[in-house]
This record gives sequence, structure tokens and C-alpha cells, in this order.
Amino acid sequence: TVALAALLAVARTRPPWWCDCAVCEAYLTASWAGEFDNLCDWYAHLLRRSPSQTVHVHVLRNVLTANPVTVDHMLRARFDNYPKGKPFSAILADLLGRGIFNVDGDAWLFQRKLAAAELASPALRAFASGVVASELRGRLVPLLDSACSHDDDDDDDGGKVLDLQDVFRRFAFDCICKISFGLDPGCLELSMPVSAFVDAFDTASMLSARRATAPLQIIWRLKRFFNVGDERKLRESVRLVDGFAAEVTRQRHKLGGAASGSDLLSRFMGSISDEKYLRDIVVSFMLAGRDTIASALTAFFLLLSDHPEVAAAIRDEVSRVAGDDDNGRPSFSKLKDMHYVHAALYESMRLFPPVQFDSKFAAGDDTLPDGTAVAKGTRVTYHAYAMGRMESVWGPDCSEFRPERWLRDGQFVPVSPYRYPVFQAGVRVCVGKDLALMEMKAVIVAVVRGFDIEAIDRSSRRPKFAPGLTATFAGGLPVRVRRRGRPASGHSPPT
Repeated sequence: TVALAALLAVARTRPPWWCDCAVCEAYLTASWAGEFDNLCDWYAHLLRRSPSQTVHVHVLRNVLTANPVTVDHMLRARFDNYPKGKPFSAILADLLGRGIFNVDGDAWLFQRKLAAAELASPALRAFASGVVASELRGRLVPLLDSACSHDDDDDDDGGKVLDLQDVFRRFAFDCICKISFGLDPGCLELSMPVSAFVDAFDTASMLSARRATAPLQIIWRLKRFFNVGDERKLRESVRLVDGFAAEVTRQRHKLGGAASGSDLLSRFMGSISDEKYLRDIVVSFMLAGRDTIASALTAFFLLLSDHPEVAAAIRDEVSRVAGDDDNGRPSFSKLKDMHYVHAALYESMRLFPPVQFDSKFAAGDDTLPDGTAVAKGTRVTYHAYAMGRMESVWGPDCSEFRPERWLRDGQFVPVSPYRYPVFQAGVRVCVGKDLALMEMKAVIVAVVRGFDIEAIDRSSRRPKFAPGLTATFAGGLPVRVRRRGRPASGHSPPT
């Protein structure tokens, strides 16, 4: 009787976080799923309908925005008032620990300065370019070429069916291990298979992201305390991730540690003796170097499958700029001259940013430029996925894949990073941006020139995403690969 009376009292007294507005009700009941395939599409719909391009999901204490002026306010004008914040750090603490993506203040500044100095080094850029070229020549291109063969098990239309998302994840994993850790995953003396680590990393990423969808942190914290449900799976996955990270640092020590190479991990080992801290840095690099690049490349080739005219324009530009340079794998300097390739990649990430949103927590009370009041402790999120679909930002053709919007007289022309925050903006802009663009453009040039990629039963019009910290297509991206002959020169790409 006492328990029933207590429950009735709670029911009559609405908690301070409770809200019965249409947005919160739709979120809590998941009724939005009746009309939208993904939560990000529902958010984009809400933001398009909002006159201020800002909405408040009260039950999450989350203000979402797709307004470039507000993004500028968060990431530049009031940067000090919008750190990652302890609530967000707690959500990702088990996976990312004190890595660069999950800290503020001196810890963030130290990692950023060290990483920026190394990534700006011409020696490392040359090394990274060589790694990518080697991986393309020795692994990715031969793999795609083998998928073009005709076996009894092949599809009736010819060619094996590949999960291109899985292929790009493997490729990016090899590259990041070589560039960041100076180690080849095929040569590591691991205590568990690499596939077990990859599965654990993906599971940990998914479950960590799911924490952020809970209306109250106490929900996942209680599960974590009692080690049940998703939190038990997360703990088991993080244990495997920890094992891999420990093996990476052990191998680096075995090869001589900081004195043995110019890779990023060696640089950090020269300044850090805390093994747990090194573990967090390893995992953060893995998230940045594998997941984001694989996500961007997967979305790019899904769009290309729906737009063969863009693939034809890319081949024309590659033939014009690079000719037969390195059998279709041109040098870094020639990649920089491929403005249409650059525009097509930017346009793809406008529609499918690898990181769909990013959140900060207000350190103090504030008022956003659109008049929205933000109380201390409120989560404020800029939604890059929604921003790419806003007519007010990109015009009435915002839903169209049109690389030409980035070109003026054949030259790539960037826009304000606060309008296009795919690489963040302001002080926390991505330090690995140039390296990532080089790697992705090299892959695009090699694959588009040598192969036709056809997505099977997938369309860029109705993507379905799996939960995670980066945008991942549910069910992967099954494709059929066909080998192309030597390309002939054609028309220049449109301007």
C-alpha cells in the first residue's frame, strides 16, 4: 500500500525533466519511426520546420540547431562556454577515456598540439601518402579486381557481391595502424584475432552512442553499476578493445618505442609514460582514422552508384590531370589539382557527414543568436546531417548530389566551416583533415578509374543507418564490381 501510494504521488508530481510537448512525446514513444527511417531524418525534418532552425528536446535537455550563425556562436564566439562537458565525457569515458575527442582544457590542448605538429610534418605526409599508395596497390585494388572474376558462385549478372563498407573499414584500419602506430595489422602478434577487435570496437561504439539517447543518465548508470544488459556487453567489448590497444603499445615498445619511428604513437610515447593514457590515444586515433574515412567513402560510392555521370566526370578529370601517372594512382601534388574530385567528395560529405552531429554542454547560462535561452548544463548540438539538407543553407536543390555547387570556373571554392561543419570549425577543427582528404581522394581516383561500382538493393535516397558514433549503413553496402578498360579522354568536368 505504501509503495502504491508513493507511485501515485510520483505520477501526480511531474518530474522537472518531463515534457508532454509533441516533440518530446514523439521521442519517448518513438512514434517518429512511423514516418522516418532514421532519427537523424526526423531531426532534420524538425529543424527544417523551425523558423529559427533550432529545436529543444526537453526530455534530453538538448537544444539542436542547424543554423550556421548558431554554430559560429558555439564553436568560435563563445567557444569557452561550450566545452565537451563532463556529462558527454561520462557517456564516452569507457571507450575513449581521456582521448582527444573526450576531453577539454589542458588535456585536449596537449594532445592537439602534439598531433598537429606531427601531422603538419612534410615527412609524415610523405610517409602517409606512401602507405596509402601501397595499400591501394597491394591490397584494395587486387581485392576489387578479384571480385570481378567469374566463379560458379557468382551472381547471375557477373561478379562477386562485396560489402563495400566492410572493405573500406579494413582498408582504413590497415592505413591508420601503419600511419599512426607504425605497425601493420597483418604483422601484429595479437593475443586475439583482428576481427574480434573490430567487432568489439563496433559494438562499443554503438552501445556508447546509445547511452546518449537515454532521457536520464541514471538509466545507463544503474545498468552499468549492476553490470546488466547493454552495459554488460559494453564492458566486455571495451575489455577486448583494451587488449588490442595494449598490444599495439607493447609492439611499439618492442620495436624501440619513441626512438624507433616518426609515427604518431611514437611521438606521444616520447612525452607520455602513462599506459592508460596511451591506450586512450590509440583508441581515439582508431575512431578518427578508421570509422570516419570508411563512412565517408561508403557514402560516396553509394551516391556514385546513383549518379554515373559524376563517375564519368571524375574519370575525365583524372585522365586530364594525371594521364597514366602511376597506373591511375597519381601523386599527392596531382591529387591537389583534381578540383572536381575534391568537389564531389565535399558534396558527398555534405549529404552524408561521417559524424552526423556533435554536442557541447553549456558551462554557463547563454542566449543563442536566434533568441533561444540556454541554461547552464544544457546539451547543445549542431546537426551537420540536417544542415546539409536545409534549403535555407544550400538552396532548393539541397537534397540533390551536385558537385558543381562547389566549383567556380573549374576551381574548388570552399564555404564557411560554420555552414559546413563536417570537420568541425574554429579552435577544434579537425587536425587530420588534409591527411584524411588525401587518403579518400586517392581511393576515389584509383577505384573510379579502374572499376564500375553498382550498389545492390541500396539507394542514397532512403539510407538506413545503424546506431554508432559515426554514420554507418545498416546491413553494409553490398555492391557488384566490374573492371573497366583503359579510360579514354573525354570532356572536362562541368564547372
